[in-house]
Amino acid sequence: MYTILITNDDGIHSPGLKALKEALAPLGKVVTVAPDRDNSAISHALTMNRPLRLTKLDEDVYTLDGTPTDCVSIALGKVLDRLPDLLVSGINNGPNIGDDITYSGTVSAAIEGTMYAVSSMAVSMAGEPPLDYARADDLVRELALRVIDQGLPANTLMNVNLPADSKLQGVRITRQGRRIWKQAVQEVKDPRGRVHYWIGGGTPLLDSGKDTDVRALGEGFVSISPIHLDLTNHEGISYFRDDLQLEKLLGGADNL
Repeated sequence: MYTILITNDDGIHSPGLKALKEALAPLGKVVTVAPDRDNSAISHALTMNRPLRLTKLDEDVYTLDGTPTDCVSIALGKVLDRLPDLLVSGINNGPNIGDDITYSGTVSAAIEGTMYAVSSMAVSMAGEPPLDYARADDLVRELALRVIDQGLPANTLMNVNLPADSKLQGVRITRQGRRIWKQAVQEVKDPRGRVHYWIGGGTPLLDSGKDTDVRALGEGFVSISPIHLDLTNHEGISYFRDDLQLEKLLGGADNL
């Protein structure tokens, strides 16, 4: 029987987390360790300035007063007696594509699992609540089973995004695109006339590349992207080594 760890960034009471558990239950033992509240857009934050409290809500169901990354760390280090066969983070309320991946607590939980050599998936769904999670059941379960059986490339997680349209056009294997936000900082005033700033919203500027997660989701396809932990631009190594200004700055090519 497989052991599957699930978490999210929307919090323990998220309907997406409940749907994820129901989808994966036929595969084995599902252990839930999720934040006690919404931690959206918290990225890979790790709580180090205070102690964390783990609360058992039910058999194999725990909540933590911390971040998604905290949840994975505590689950792997204290809750489970061995590494799970799979970690799945989600199902997130909203897509995690393009540049949003860097902000995502959902993806970051899967990154944390990957760092510990646990095969990990992040699953998100586009659209406005209430979302129809039922249509994700078969896909998530099938992908989970394949990952458990076949594994993933080293230092790589699977980032899965489902479109809002219930009529899926199919599945595409994609690369991370670009999705930056125009006018994402809103200026507002309180009743006393003081200026405050609200980050969020705005107009997304989308990547038009045909092989991107952004394009696939926009055209009604499920996007599956391999996300690698190595952020090094390997072509950039030669670029920097060949830069004469760097050579002068560091006192000669022997130091590069």
